[in-house]
Amino acid sequence: MSAQARPQAPVTVRMFTRRLSSTRRGARLARLLVVRQLDVWGYRGEPSDVAAAIVAELAANAVTHGLVPGRDFEVGLILTGGTLRIEVADTRTESRPPAAEAGPIVPGPDCETGRGLLLVAALATRWGVADRQGPGKTVWAEIGT
Repeated sequence: MSAQARPQAPVTVRMFTRRLSSTRRGARLARLLVVRQLDVWGYRGEPSDVAAAIVAELAANAVTHGLVPGRDFEVGLILTGGTLRIEVADTRTESRPPAAEAGPIVPGPDCETGRGLLLVAALATRWGVADRQGPGKTVWAEIGT
């Protein structure tokens, strides 16, 4: 084998980011924009439907639990190879969801919250919470395309 480097196939990374108002309307718009962007990138059907469900849950959480008056939330997509990473960031530093590594989320029978992340955990290949540059947190989920 020669010492020359083997040619590698180029890696295409596609990114999309949008800042939206922290309202129910902003959460709905986030879902619609993500579905539209995935359509532009050529992803329809199941990957788009799964991404829409995840964005709907994470955006609803951001505007409900991550709301800081006067601050927006942000939705982002990063498509690399066969993996789509969905990110929803808000500016509230407290009220972090439990880390995915902590085990499955089990809301009590009388709890009125906590079920949205059950859906995210079921649909995503993996998910987690990360600090955000600036105040707040980013909840992310990855799915295969």
